[in-house]
Amino acid sequence: MNVVDALLGALAVSTRLVWLVPVLPLLAATAIGMRMFFRSQHADQHEPLTAGLASGAALAALLLLLLCDLAAVLTGVPESVRAGEWLAIDRVPVGLSFALDAVSLPMATLVTLIGWIALRFSATYLHRERGFQRFFLGMSLFLAGMLLIVLAGNAVLAFVGWELAGISSWLLIAYAWERPVATGNALFVFVANRVGDAGFLLAIGLAVWSVGSVEWTGLAGDGRMSVVSARLLAAGFVLAALVKSAQLPFSPWIARALEGPTPSSAVFYGSLMVHAGVFLLFRLQELLVQVPDMLALLVVIGLATSLYGGLCALVQSDVKSALIFSTVTQVGLMFILCGFGQFALAVGYSGLHAAWRAYQFLLAPSYMQLVRRPARPVPRWLAGQHWLYTAALQRFWIEALAGSLLTRPTLALGRDVRALDERVIDGLVGTPRGDQGAVAGDASADELIRGHGLAGRTLLLFAERLQALENRLLLSDDDAMMKPLRLVGRYADAIESLLEQPRYLMLMVMATFVVIL
Repeated sequence: MNVVDALLGALAVSTRLVWLVPVLPLLAATAIGMRMFFRSQHADQHEPLTAGLASGAALAALLLLLLCDLAAVLTGVPESVRAGEWLAIDRVPVGLSFALDAVSLPMATLVTLIGWIALRFSATYLHRERGFQRFFLGMSLFLAGMLLIVLAGNAVLAFVGWELAGISSWLLIAYAWERPVATGNALFVFVANRVGDAGFLLAIGLAVWSVGSVEWTGLAGDGRMSVVSARLLAAGFVLAALVKSAQLPFSPWIARALEGPTPSSAVFYGSLMVHAGVFLLFRLQELLVQVPDMLALLVVIGLATSLYGGLCALVQSDVKSALIFSTVTQVGLMFILCGFGQFALAVGYSGLHAAWRAYQFLLAPSYMQLVRRPARPVPRWLAGQHWLYTAALQRFWIEALAGSLLTRPTLALGRDVRALDERVIDGLVGTPRGDQGAVAGDASADELIRGHGLAGRTLLLFAERLQALENRLLLSDDDAMMKPLRLVGRYADAIESLLEQPRYLMLMVMATFVVIL
């Protein structure tokens, strides 16, 4: 009996410590970052510790979640656990609350299991890579963010995980940062996902204003929320879900995200992060059922995305691209299920799809050795439709349109800000421009300092006045001014010679002790 009581007590403690699940990978990322900061050389002998920190944190989180699962089966667990207060938005409190319902616990366990397997796989796959440490830092950040998305009990805490997953995604897409293609794709993905983040933030603000709560259980309100407020609130969250899950018209970013290493593609875009939008819709089901037109929009977008992904997958010539467009198709079907109100079925479907797709992506590097026959040709019905085949091959020109609407304006804005900084700001603070930084060869030898801009000219004028005063006091031949200065100098020399005597030094030491005591 004592053993059973001890087991039940341990299970109850594990439930209260569920907040450690996302914290453990975050601590691993911090430790890896500290190692990167304090070690300039990352030789092979440092790889096992880095991989061990990341995979060990994931395994510890998995074991803690398994204890929570066991507690839920044997004794039941509360629907939510509150670890304390975090902040307050106006008068709306934001707590460190974690959901432990029948969906969040299995999904969190699956996320951690896939993340742990991918980390173990990556230790060998990325052996002797220059960015080995950086990769495991990004993967640990992603795992922490994804676990926050799944376990968070309110929208604000989920948004923290949303951003952690996005930042780690951007870091690993630009893993080969010396290649312009990698950095360009990372920029494209980063800008595209900021659209969804803006929708998420807008929805949080509307929730504070119209509902007075950011908890998932309170977002549906008490039934007195107006249709307009409910529609706007749902639209913000739906926009975030559409972008994160790469649904039309935001699908182009996911193909560019494959630039990162294969293990990150497996957990980010093949199995886990791409389903975050579906999980968000599940959390919002009580709100979405109040807005039928938003549900109809989910059906339309999901159907269009499924057709788009299916046609594009048929014309791909490499494994990862074919898999990613197949993933887009499957997630589109999940959005259709959400549009028909089958939220639980959509989440279960996403879990099964995540496990299968992670296996396929991790196996993708071996396909070239396993497959001995040519790639499957394009189906005849598609090859015969030249216009449709060309459109699928060009991915319906959505990527080019997205590049014109997102990437190019962002780069142009960056160039404009840089020009403003060089032409205006630098001049005001006195920083020399590129064509003014060095003294010209034909300039006079005594022109060592030149002032630029308002601040530079002011400092130069002040320096000239100080130089004139110094010249007058020290270099002038005026006896009327120099005699008092020489007299003061002699007195100072006499006082200094006296203070150098041992007795006066002892006197000064004793006086110092008296002051201190």
